[in-house]
Amino acid sequence: MNFLAHAFLSGDQPDILIGNFIADHITGNNYDHYREGIIKGITLHRRIDTFTDSHQQFLLSKRRLHGNYHKYAGVIVDMFYDHFLAANWSFYSPVSLIGFTERCYSVLMQNFQILPARTRRILPYMAEDNWLASYADLDFLQQSLQGIATRTPYRSGMEKATRDLRNHYEMFHTEFRTFFPDLIRYSEEELEKLLRE
Repeated sequence: MNFLAHAFLSGDQPDILIGNFIADHITGNNYDHYREGIIKGITLHRRIDTFTDSHQQFLLSKRRLHGNYHKYAGVIVDMFYDHFLAANWSFYSPVSLIGFTERCYSVLMQNFQILPARTRRILPYMAEDNWLASYADLDFLQQSLQGIATRTPYRSGMEKATRDLRNHYEMFHTEFRTFFPDLIRYSEEELEKLLRE
């Protein structure tokens, strides 16, 4: 899953949020210097990714894109699913999307100095333009995918992916709606285990 879903699945736990948010910018096990709660957030993030990558609905979405985007199909599905979460936010959370994202940015900015360098580079831009809430907008999603495409080492074609989303919108949305409740349940169980440890 992408940034918004990972933030949402962190519960009301600031350190879990930080760890969950920065995990993609952490190499291997290079995180011993973080607080215990942040380490648990990184662990939760990795468990979420493992669960997601093996879920039947996620694999259906990924398979639909594989012919055009190959190894980048999973990244694109992550982005699509963040779009569906943002676009249907009120179905999953009683807190407004703007209120939720502002809280996320506040927690992260208060801990700015301990964030990995890659996170520190993107966070100010992310907060200023509220990327997390903007995933609801297909034009913003297109811009995001286009930006990622310029940074991939190989020609990915990701800048064309929103065309696939528009063409198969209901199929992707149905797969997300089936998948996401399973992910919520799994994440809640794993977070509970981690907080007990």
